[in-house]
Amino acid sequence: MGTVQSQNLPADSADTTALVVVGNVSIEGNYRTRTPIILREMALKPGDTLRLVDLPNRLEIDRRKIVNTNLFVTVEMQTFPEETTTEGSLEAVDIRVVVKERWYFLAIPVFQLADRNFNEWWYDRDRDLRRVTYGLYLSYNNLTGRADRLRFLAEFGFIPKYEMTYSVPYIDKAQKLGITTGISYITNKSLPYRTWRDKLDYFNSENLNRERFYTFISLTRRNKFYTFHSVDLRWNYIELSDTIAALNPNYLLGGRNQQQYFQLSYIFSYDRRDNVQYPLRGRIGGIQVSKLGIIPSDNVNLAYLYGWYRHYIPISKRWFANSGVRGRLSLPRRQPYLQTLGLGYRSDLVRGYELYVVDGQHYALWQNELKFKIFDIQRHFSWIPIRQFSTIPLATYLNTFADAGYVRNFYPERSNTNLGNKLLYGIGMGLDVVTFYNMTARFNVTVNGNGEQRFFFNFGRQF
Repeated sequence: MGTVQSQNLPADSADTTALVVVGNVSIEGNYRTRTPIILREMALKPGDTLRLVDLPNRLEIDRRKIVNTNLFVTVEMQTFPEETTTEGSLEAVDIRVVVKERWYFLAIPVFQLADRNFNEWWYDRDRDLRRVTYGLYLSYNNLTGRADRLRFLAEFGFIPKYEMTYSVPYIDKAQKLGITTGISYITNKSLPYRTWRDKLDYFNSENLNRERFYTFISLTRRNKFYTFHSVDLRWNYIELSDTIAALNPNYLLGGRNQQQYFQLSYIFSYDRRDNVQYPLRGRIGGIQVSKLGIIPSDNVNLAYLYGWYRHYIPISKRWFANSGVRGRLSLPRRQPYLQTLGLGYRSDLVRGYELYVVDGQHYALWQNELKFKIFDIQRHFSWIPIRQFSTIPLATYLNTFADAGYVRNFYPERSNTNLGNKLLYGIGMGLDVVTFYNMTARFNVTVNGNGEQRFFFNFGRQF
């Protein structure tokens, strides 16, 4: 993603006590991105004084922060001695930040599986091609050069979905306050109406059985480089067919076929990873407190606390490790099936149990990885006419992992669970392939606590 380059630094750079003053800081290659957006990520400012031996590391830290804006294909930090010194006898160094911008407008055809992951579709759904969604994803990042994003999604097929969001990271001169707003509408004919023996139990139909609509607005606050505060307010509306309400009266509780409520959330996060796409060093953590149902007419009264922390440790140039924990506590014990979330959704799972959903009111998850870098290359192809696609990074890592988790389910009879209220664990190894535009493919062989051995594949992209 880029390098730190020094050209003709002062001759006494080997002296650990030698000081240097930052001269001019310039930005090149930002044809659309506004310069303050890049400077916002830099701790080094003109006039700063620091030890010369610390300069490369400080530049690398700033480079990583610029990379993590997801606005650039490559970022290089170059240093040049000023022709004349400043601040008395101190050497002065100019900094030049050279960026290569991404292709910001993406119109991507959508053809994906409607199931939780590829493995559930492959092993449990008989590789049924009718269970796909297709459509168009439009994304215009950096729309005005302020790192803002406009996104639109239209999907058809198994689960029709329409979504639109717009976000601006900074709406104030201090570049601390941001805003995001969006709207979504989803319909289902076939849907999982319950979890039974730790598997999603589908009701298949040609009639409309569920409609979901929500709209939201979020305010974010970023006082420093690595800490984020967010307050999110959204309104949700769900309507079921009488058939689903009869099949599972606990779906919305009490046999209801409608649910509407406001949800208010506060999220604090700390993110100091070297690369948000595929981190190898640093740490990330945070908490989310949410209340579902905040006015008397709301049909839900539920609250939950969700927390996460993960630490990435470079052992050597090729060996890396990381360990992380996640957990969720929710009240009250009696909850609608739709809001009772355990392990098996998103990336909250014990690897080896990709084919299972373990419902419950509380859960904890511990994940650990050890990986070896096989290669990490970056190639420029001058024959590619579009400069945003002419530089292609590619990296591969051999990965081993061990996970453990636990789900507390106060009503195990509702789902006839075999995995709830017991320790779950899984181990495995695999290959991770990382390339440009945040695309990562994972090929894993796992063994879980039931002794089941499986090959699992996962492909993802962080938009």
